[in-house]
Amino acid sequence: MSIVPPPALEHAFDATVAVEAPQEIGETGLGLRRVVPISGGEVGGPLLAGRIRPGGADFQIIRASGLTELHARYVIEARDGSLVYVVNDGIRFGPPEALDRLRRGLPVDPGLIYFRSAPRFETAAPHLAWMTTSLFVASGARHPDRVVLSVFRLA
Repeated sequence: MSIVPPPALEHAFDATVAVEAPQEIGETGLGLRRVVPISGGEVGGPLLAGRIRPGGADFQIIRASGLTELHARYVIEARDGSLVYVVNDGIRFGPPEALDRLRRGLPVDPGLIYFRSAPRFETAAPHLAWMTTSLFVASGARHPDRVVLSVFRLA
């Protein structure tokens, strides 16, 4: 019986996503619902470079345990003008004190927080079709005014 090798990680790009103050909807029965507007940002790396267009948002649920479920939707504009639609689902978790600081918009050591996601991409650009036929994972860090993501293609 042969063993299937595990996938390798190929660094695709890093993204700095500028965010505005969260809009707290309140406790909805699923948890504390928040919407975090995305106001722009930059993307750069070996496989993609460009900017993040304003107008997206991260739709969050903060569970009683402190686990935050993340569901971001936004658009990347590649340097050549091609557009890429992004849906990035993930989770964020850590010690209660650190999570409380994040929720209040205060700086937190990213090493204290588990922040992982699985972005998916859609594009009409033929030269970026590889983004629609691969799976990706990302590690993230939340700062008061931005989210920093390192995105990797599963090779």
